[in-house]
Amino acid sequence: MIQSLLASSLERKDELPNIELANMILEKNDPKSINELIELISSKNKAFQNDSIKVLYEVGEKKPELLIPFFDDFIAFLDSKNNRLQWGAMTALYSIAKEYPNLIYPHLETLHRKAMEGSVITRDNFIAIIILLIKEKEYHALAYHYLQIHLQSCPSNQLPMYAEWVQNNIHMDYAENIGDILEARMLDLEKESKKKRLLKVINKIKSFK
Repeated sequence: MIQSLLASSLERKDELPNIELANMILEKNDPKSINELIELISSKNKAFQNDSIKVLYEVGEKKPELLIPFFDDFIAFLDSKNNRLQWGAMTALYSIAKEYPNLIYPHLETLHRKAMEGSVITRDNFIAIIILLIKEKEYHALAYHYLQIHLQSCPSNQLPMYAEWVQNNIHMDYAENIGDILEARMLDLEKESKKKRLLKVINKIKSFK
């Protein structure tokens, strides 16, 4: 039984049992075990939830297709009051977005809202999803809309990192606007090292004109 292989069932405080379970599921290409993990998340046992979502996003990182039948469950998990489950679900959705952006696109408004409300890791994964989508012609207009919102509102500590993620993926049509947003936020940064990182990105983006 899958439950018995989780770290909490084994009275382990490390993640190795969960990673090993993910590898076992990957080797067997085992949707039945994934379904059991989804059911454990619905059990309301927080330890099982935390272990199960870890296993699931580890599986998704290597074989996102195994998560597709449970896509709606990951969207639902974003509403969880368990922070680990919420950001774990966004992590799994990022893995799915890498191969199946068409599935993610209709849910961008929901993902955006949860990223605005959620933890740093939740937002990190949403920004990563947006950056994937701005590469796709049919999705990039809405993706840029949300990118602009998050660059304007994200915690200043995260801003240089997000800007660095964006710089190699931005379309020249949006470069001036994104550059202006980043320039306007320079005043929010206190550390000189972060200012230098952000200025480097701004100069690169402005050169796209």
